Amino acid sequence: MSLSPPLIALGHYLAGEFNNQEQAMAESVWYVHLRLWQRPVNLFPEDSITLFAEQANIVNLNQPYRQRIMRLQQGSESLQVQYYMPKDAAALKGAGNNPTLLNSLTSDQLELLPGCILSITEETLAPHLYRFRASQSPENICSFTYLGNKIQVSLGFEATETAFLSYDKGIDSESGKATWGAVVGPYRYTKVKAYNLA
Repeated sequence: MSLSPPLIALGHYLAGEFNNQEQAMAESVWYVHLRLWQRPVNLFPEDSITLFAEQANIVNLNQPYRQRIMRLQQGSESLQVQYYMPKDAAALKGAGNNPTLLNSLTSDQLELLPGCILSITEETLAPHLYRFRASQSPENICSFTYLGNKIQVSLGFEATETAFLSYDKGIDSESGKATWGAVVGPYRYTKVKAYNLA
């Protein structure tokens, strides 16, 4: 199955190393300075582009967290992102900065997160140049168990050729209120290094 030009563009836009230094310096009360890695991995190549994502506080780059897998594919009506969680996140800790840890990753080492799926709208800015917006449909609840705790998150992002805005935030399942992440607005990342797709 050949991948559509918008899907390939989305993969290129998301694959890279990002940071939000400018935002963190301007609004340090609300935003910590983060490094974000989104590494292509050779999983589900028949119909998808797949990325391993991980982030770290700039002052603790050796303590990355939020390991996740993003599978970009063509849905029935639009592009979509399906999230997975590594069954053994500790084994992949640091793979954002050390991609050799991903060489032996297989699909059976991943846990599908059924409610963690985003639909993507695309806006053509110029020929072969897009702005993508990814959002969760209201009926999908993205939740999973991590270290014995049930976690609920709200996911979303915008991506262009040079920027990535993350709307991800943790949700208190009882109150429905955001407790961490993009509570007052998106994390605004700039791409500092591009990665080739797998």
